[in-house]
Amino acid sequence: MSDICLYIDEDSMDKALINGLRARNVDVITVIETKTQSYTDEKQLSLATSLNRVLYSHNISDFCRLHTEFTTESKIHSGIALLAQDYYIGEQLKAIMKFISVKTTDDMQNQLEFLSKYLK
Repeated sequence: MSDICLYIDEDSMDKALINGLRARNVDVITVIETKTQSYTDEKQLSLATSLNRVLYSHNISDFCRLHTEFTTESKIHSGIALLAQDYYIGEQLKAIMKFISVKTTDDMQNQLEFLSKYLK
């Protein structure tokens, strides 16, 4: 298994998803566990980076914008993994598991990954 650890943002914290990931030995924490539910998306991304975790979210437009801002301003982030909210939990699990099986923490440095490509 990859060394990727996940930070799940507020938009993506489905209990079944978290339990499914943990049952598969994925290292995952959520904004509830870090008590950062009201933080801005930028603060969430910065926190994920300080924890060396890839941020997973359904909030595609905001995190695409933030990725562009970070890149333009030469700011570092530990990676962003995005998947639209309309996927079932099983599909999300499949995409995440495939993603972390082929990517490493180093691969994800300053990268944005659309997980829908892992469902094809």
